[in-house]
Amino acid sequence: MLTRKQYELLMFIHERLKETGVPPSFDEMKDALDLRSKSGIHRLITALEERGFIRRLPNRARAMEVVRLPDSIAPGLGAPRPRGSFSPEVIEGSLGKGEGAKSPSPAPSVPEVAGTEIPVMGRIAAGVPIEAIQNHSHSITVPQELLGKGEHYALEVRGDSMIEAGILDGDTVLIRRTDSADSGDIVVALVDDEEATLKRLRKKGASIALEAANPAYETRIFGPGRVRVQGRLVALFRQY
Repeated sequence: MLTRKQYELLMFIHERLKETGVPPSFDEMKDALDLRSKSGIHRLITALEERGFIRRLPNRARAMEVVRLPDSIAPGLGAPRPRGSFSPEVIEGSLGKGEGAKSPSPAPSVPEVAGTEIPVMGRIAAGVPIEAIQNHSHSITVPQELLGKGEHYALEVRGDSMIEAGILDGDTVLIRRTDSADSGDIVVALVDDEEATLKRLRKKGASIALEAANPAYETRIFGPGRVRVQGRLVALFRQY
């Protein structure tokens, strides 16, 4: 079941795709739903995607398709749509090649969704520590709403020591660069200037404990000066 705002956004996207073949921008969606910020739109889109109503297409700006509509939505003026009869409408290409299908006019240039290019600085261990953070390997685009103040970078996670914190092998973590953290924060820690690891930091007097979120791994405790914080976890991204 969809909330009222989720339903309104789904229908707005659906109608815009039918009319132009191009989904609305975040600003257009925000204005249409009378929301104050684009972060609310981001949450609604994520909810619709998780419920299987829309799909965001990778590596294309504003690429989005409507996968299905609620069963109570009519294809025309109100009759329920039979299951399986809805064809996704993608922002690229024609709406169909069968009889009577119209080829859309060339779409105008589409501005990209507001986002920031964040460098991916190699891999980070969520398990047995690996070598220190590598050089910039590639970049990802992160919605501006996820970024606060300061410099950010991303790392690819390898290992399973943080699975009970929801961080899985293969995830990409977004890190805000900082050299300080509070006890309980999940941090990128550099040990002895040689190995980097993603762990929960615990302060024990002058010592630092790096705590896993998997009972199969022991907590490691280090004396003063051996651990340097390289950043704190902000968000993570996962591909399915």
